[in-house]
Amino acid sequence: MDKHDTNVHRRKFLTVAATGVGGIGLAATAIPFIKSMSPSEAAKAAGAPVEVDMSRVEPGMLVTVEWRGKPVWVLHRTEQMLDVLGKHDDQLVDPQSIEPQQPAYAKNATRSIKPQYLVAVGICTHLGCIPLYRPEVAPADLGQDWPGGFYCPCHGSKFDLAGRVARNVPAPHNLEIPPHEYVSDTRLLIGKDSQSS
Repeated sequence: MDKHDTNVHRRKFLTVAATGVGGIGLAATAIPFIKSMSPSEAAKAAGAPVEVDMSRVEPGMLVTVEWRGKPVWVLHRTEQMLDVLGKHDDQLVDPQSIEPQQPAYAKNATRSIKPQYLVAVGICTHLGCIPLYRPEVAPADLGQDWPGGFYCPCHGSKFDLAGRVARNVPAPHNLEIPPHEYVSDTRLLIGKDSQSS
């Protein structure tokens, strides 16, 4: 083997070694850069569906969970609450839920998949305040025609126990019903909606 052949082998070896080291360096630099373009775990969680254990929600109880940075109410309505729903439609702006604040499967008198459960975004449709849960009927501070529901303390908007807005209040629309589905008798998934996909 002469000196020329040795130099050629060395050059090939150095070229292959330099290419390998350069490739490793490029991968080491590119991987974190590419990962930085993916949404963070917090961002993924903010839009991810939220699961609710319905076995813990007693009749008359309202629980609040967070989905996409918004409060979402899950109300387990009692038989008495359900009985009241159809008796004050004349006091409501959109009693038949014609406006699109709910998925098609919740476009009914109870605005729900299962009548005993209301799932609604707990934000007033006027200026974004959070209404109070006021289930009592005809309290002195809300008047004799109050059927129970949600009262916004910011500007006085009123929503019934189906999240439908009352007439002559600042809020223009019913409360929003988020996409949701029941994955079992005791599990609710908010933010996922296989019925409309």
